Amino acid sequence: MKEGLVIKSTGSWYTVEDEKGDTFECKIKGKFRIKGIKNTNPVAVGDRVGFTLQSVSADENEAQVGLITSITERKNYIIRRSINLSKQAHIIAANIDQAVLVVTLNYPVTTTTFIDRFLASAEAYRIPVLIVFNKVDRYDREQTKRLNELKELYESLGYQCLITSAKKRVGLEELKNALKDKTNVVNGHSGVGKSTLINILQPGLNLKTKEISDSHQTGKHTTTYSELFKLNFGGYIIDTPGIKAFGVLEMEPWEISHYFVEIFKISEKCQYNNCSHTHEPGCAVKEAVKNGEIAPSRFTSYLGLLESDDKYRPAF
Repeated sequence: MKEGLVIKSTGSWYTVEDEKGDTFECKIKGKFRIKGIKNTNPVAVGDRVGFTLQSVSADENEAQVGLITSITERKNYIIRRSINLSKQAHIIAANIDQAVLVVTLNYPVTTTTFIDRFLASAEAYRIPVLIVFNKVDRYDREQTKRLNELKELYESLGYQCLITSAKKRVGLEELKNALKDKTNVVNGHSGVGKSTLINILQPGLNLKTKEISDSHQTGKHTTTYSELFKLNFGGYIIDTPGIKAFGVLEMEPWEISHYFVEIFKISEKCQYNNCSHTHEPGCAVKEAVKNGEIAPSRFTSYLGLLESDDKYRPAF
């Protein structure tokens, strides 16, 4: 039995790196695949697994193929809605030290609804988030003002925010320092510049990038699977497919306010302990929205999640 780290997942095959740095192509043992698994991918990038090696002959050449037989308990993970609606979720990555959310105010647009859903999901799984506002070289005066307002808002909530431009090489050293010695998962809509930033930070990866669709100002998907890369300055980075809708799973309605840090803090002053902040009298949260202590955009995002039956409403 060998142990290793899953560094790439293509759906049916997994690349596993052992402690010596050797890599093996592995499949999942059949029984393990269906054992109590409620998501589409029982193994994800970032998982630590146990596997055995088997010799396989093909065209008179013998190769070793791994068979994954066990998975170490995860400390956390990030999920999204699965394309396969018969399943609950697709795990993007596991055992993460930091989630990096790359945001653009244009080319394409990232809405506050999308940002807040991502933050709520990360809070639910206790994953720190770094928000990266990218492509700042393309913003006009009004967009720059909006960017600064959003940066001030999220920093006031305790989230680290950086401003970057791959084209102008703005903020890249700060981003490098923020990623150092951590296992980082990079998320955001297709087209926000995730792969471009990673290529600059880690020369030689040559991750595929594409231009934004001229007709729709939205990104074209370039990454089709998650993959973990070692950073030469320390740590790992996980490149993921662009996400068009981010879902929060395994979350009861009464829990949602817990993952909006300012709403949870102020809710202690509500008249009722189980206040939903929608219709109850003596609601300190609604009062805080009125007097500007809570941003209207954040409260709107909270209500949207509260009212969503499947927690998968699109982020646009």
